Amino acid sequence: MAFNLEIPYSHPFGHRGFTHSVLFALLWAGLLALLVGKSRKYLFFITVFSATVSHGILDALTTGGLGVGFFIPFNMERFFFPFRPIKVSPIGVSKFFSEWGFQVIISELKYIAIPCVLVLLFLYLLKPKE
Repeated sequence: MAFNLEIPYSHPFGHRGFTHSVLFALLWAGLLALLVGKSRKYLFFITVFSATVSHGILDALTTGGLGVGFFIPFNMERFFFPFRPIKVSPIGVSKFFSEWGFQVIISELKYIAIPCVLVLLFLYLLKPKE
């Protein structure tokens, strides 16, 4: 979205900037919990917050870009984790359907999809039988 609005990548509202910060995740989860969370607003809040903040965490595990602004607006520095196994996705549809895009899909399956499926399977197996 920031690219479409011609906001520079390194700007606090640029790609992986404020919308990837912990503050944004708190505000977004709170707003959605108030507007659409019918019952168990705290559970809805925790789910949306976790999903939003995890996006920044996953981006900080990628091999490209300028890093993630976890603490914007309090600290404008961008961060990566020391371990960065996820290949950064190319920007643009034509570039995504290429060898690079294929490598990204394999990387995301390996480091995101398969671990998620294993966690869900584990939780399912722990679920008490009725």
